[in-house]
Amino acid sequence: MYDFHLHSNFSMDSKTSMDAMVLSAIANNLRSICFTDHIDLESTEKKIDFLFRTDDYFKEIKRVKYKHLGKIEILGGVEIGMQPHLKEKYELLLEQNPFDFVIMSIHSIAKKSIAIDNIFQEMPIEQIYKIYFNEMYEAVKLFDNYDVLGHMDYIDRYILNPLDIPNYDRYYEIISEILKIIIKKGKGIEVNTAGMRRGLDYFNPKPSILELYKDLGGEILTIGSDAHSAEHIGYNYRLAEKLIKDLGFKYIYIFKERKKFPIKI
Repeated sequence: MYDFHLHSNFSMDSKTSMDAMVLSAIANNLRSICFTDHIDLESTEKKIDFLFRTDDYFKEIKRVKYKHLGKIEILGGVEIGMQPHLKEKYELLLEQNPFDFVIMSIHSIAKKSIAIDNIFQEMPIEQIYKIYFNEMYEAVKLFDNYDVLGHMDYIDRYILNPLDIPNYDRYYEIISEILKIIIKKGKGIEVNTAGMRRGLDYFNPKPSILELYKDLGGEILTIGSDAHSAEHIGYNYRLAEKLIKDLGFKYIYIFKERKKFPIKI
């Protein structure tokens, strides 16, 4: 098993040490994990930078890597919270740091955090979704320095009543265009299993989006638990792997030094 979306106490929303995460991964028989702690610049309407000291981050990854040498492979990545106007800032950050793997996620829209700010009280849900996918489209069009797009329908997690989640068909056209750009640029998408921990009955993205990605010629998929605590490492990995296989995908991918490697499923 290969969990390529993990957070430790280097992220603003986790209190779990890397050691604790690694021990859980070993106990759950994972072969390889990649820490992808958060860097979210200008997050929330107050433009707060959520970030960590990269020197300390790589030092800690190196320490746990050698402490558990021979038991598990440990890699160091990052999850960036992209907003289109932050392109140059993230380019500089990624040029200066030797991450193994980069997830680009959309955590904020209209310069407000989906998780923290009160956007669902300020606009109709349909309008929020339109902005969300429009900004995602701009991000994948403008920015190339990432490996996979994270939890594509992440916004679904924050709708209080799942019955209010707009039908995927309403946004089919722009989702298709986003996926076409990702495929053309040789990027991938992740299957993020945390949706089922967050009140949904599907992973992110939902199966219909994965089917569309496959139909358009997409092949590059990673699996990530989005764990912020040790008990969630590898969450529903086998179920995600089965879904991917049932949809006709033959491989999942892992990344090392920003290079992709296929793993047959």
